[in-house]
Amino acid sequence: MLKEFRDFLTKTNALALAVGVIIGAAVGKVVGSLVSDILMPIISLGIPGGSWRDAKIVLKSNPDGTVANAITIGTFIGTVVDFVIIGFAIFMITRMLIKPDPPAAPSKVCPECRETIPVDARKCRACASPV
Repeated sequence: MLKEFRDFLTKTNALALAVGVIIGAAVGKVVGSLVSDILMPIISLGIPGGSWRDAKIVLKSNPDGTVANAITIGTFIGTVVDFVIIGFAIFMITRMLIKPDPPAAPSKVCPECRETIPVDARKCRACASPV
């Protein structure tokens, strides 16, 4: 059973998936810290009222004036902003790391032997017939 489990981890994509999840969580923490610790304080300078993440729509108040029930719209908007920035950062990282394959050289098929040859070839390299 241990051999089967080892084969499962090494021959399937389970190990790659585990590494991807761990790296994704680490990158998420770094980008989340970038957003909350660096970008949001700068953004909140331009917003009157200071900390917009604490914005609420009060539904019900207690008799002493404290909030009993509220929709925390600021937290939701902050989470959406975090998601957009994290998504953009991940997009930029993958765009830098994953280069597209160059397009294949144009080719044609020899009418005699059906071998694939370059478009500008005048003679088939497999059967030597003119094309």
